[in-house]
Amino acid sequence: MSIFNTSEVEISTFFLVGIPGMEHAHIWVAIPICLAYVFALLGNCTILFFIKTESSLHEPMYYFLSMLVCSDLGLSISSMPTMLRIFLFNAPQISVDACIAQKFFIHVFSALESSVLLMISIDRFIAINNPLRYTSILTGARVMKFGLLNAVICLLFILPFPFTLKRLKFCMKSVLSHSYCLHQDIMKLACSDNKVNVFYGFFVAITGMFEFVFISMSYLLILKIVLGIASHRGRYKVLNTCISHICAVLIFYVPIITLAVLHRFGKKMSPVVGIIVADLFLLTPPLMNPIVYAVKSQQIRNVILGKLCEKQE
Repeated sequence: MSIFNTSEVEISTFFLVGIPGMEHAHIWVAIPICLAYVFALLGNCTILFFIKTESSLHEPMYYFLSMLVCSDLGLSISSMPTMLRIFLFNAPQISVDACIAQKFFIHVFSALESSVLLMISIDRFIAINNPLRYTSILTGARVMKFGLLNAVICLLFILPFPFTLKRLKFCMKSVLSHSYCLHQDIMKLACSDNKVNVFYGFFVAITGMFEFVFISMSYLLILKIVLGIASHRGRYKVLNTCISHICAVLIFYVPIITLAVLHRFGKKMSPVVGIIVADLFLLTPPLMNPIVYAVKSQQIRNVILGKLCEKQE
């Protein structure tokens, strides 16, 4: 499909990209993407179902996990349709309004996931540093209020993006650089002044960096507490309660950091690398987080194994 850019007519349609140079193999790429989508939905819905129905999982840590699951589901539902359209049906077109809407939901759920990971790290620090007062500090009602407040803050934080993008004019370029819409991608296509978008986007990115710094500090403080425990068995037991959360942090932030490094220093690298990393950013957390928590969380693992044994009997 040939795509023409024009400076005379304001653009009403953007074009997303699959993997440049591999258009003939897009149908084969669609197979693992479809499987990832299905397993992500099944895995996250299963975790959410068990947290809701099992009284043994009605604890602050699992309430935070349910928030993480909801953000993963939101990322999958908001990003996968356009990816599947590109790879399955070779349909890269998307209207400007639909693109801005997709971008809004992707950024909202990404911000929500980042802030939930921060809350989980604080939850783990309180549980390990002050175990006797943990249940009184983080009650179920208090956790729900924190979660609701966090969702509202994330929503309000990202809300200016659609309005600042709607005021821009797009009249020269129409080809985006990923399989889904992102703020920085849309912003670069504008042929009108986008300084407001640049400054606010930078502010949001800096806030995300601070969240990552605070998460890192929380786990460093946890590590300091763990190293102060005399017995090796005690250290292992305490540290084991954080492994799944640390994996979730790495799964979410490694693709983001890699993508930022590629944008900054990988000018000479093939754009295919950046596209694949960007796709992994949205594919990996919803797919891997349920697996990590099902394997590393003993309570969730016991519940799942218990249900399987009941069915076999």
